[in-house]
Amino acid sequence: MIVKDKRWFFLILWIFFVVAVAMTIISIEGNQVSAERKATLYWGSRGSDVVTLQARLRAWGYYKGSVDGVFGAETSNAVRAFQRRNGIRVDGVVGSGTWAALGFAGGKATTTYAATRGVSRGDSESLLARLVTAEAGAEPYTGKVAVAAVVLNRVRHPSFPNSLAGVVYQPMAFESVSNGWINKAPSREALKAARQALNGWDPTYGAVYFWNPSKPVNAWIWTRNIVTRIGKHVFAK
Repeated sequence: MIVKDKRWFFLILWIFFVVAVAMTIISIEGNQVSAERKATLYWGSRGSDVVTLQARLRAWGYYKGSVDGVFGAETSNAVRAFQRRNGIRVDGVVGSGTWAALGFAGGKATTTYAATRGVSRGDSESLLARLVTAEAGAEPYTGKVAVAAVVLNRVRHPSFPNSLAGVVYQPMAFESVSNGWINKAPSREALKAARQALNGWDPTYGAVYFWNPSKPVNAWIWTRNIVTRIGKHVFAK
């Protein structure tokens, strides 16, 4: 009878052990899924992930604004301060590295462009096309490709952020981001232009600046080396 009781005792222990291991695995997988759902965030992003970001930055003393789920100037400054303090590339974009440093390992990675041609797509084509629509909607087709090429040239240039989102949402870089036009749906022609720029067509020959001379611009821009003019835009290095 004693042997029988011991067998039941060890059987119960074994069942508890199996259940505990199973629950641990489920918990870990659940946390990984939750982390993987963390989106890449940048100026203009909204939603629950921004709330999570703001709450963590505020708890750690980097952010003093409202936890409102809107990624604006204060959030961008806090992110940059955090990145600077933690040895992360300071671009104001919350990608996998920044999420991990914030304690959310497994965050969705930001696409980084290292190659000069044929870079990976992801959501890049759509984001680039939206910028082209907002900045060059009335320009000829070549002018649209040229604007997309300038953005990609900035990604590869050491003076600019090394991700597409970082370049597009760099504070004060593009008027269409400041006024919200970037959020409009891209035109079919802009999508095609973005695709061709991603495939390597660069009508600007490496330009990293463009502007419309008919609009007020900083006098400094005219000191740049002008490469070409397409439509209403001037392109320079």
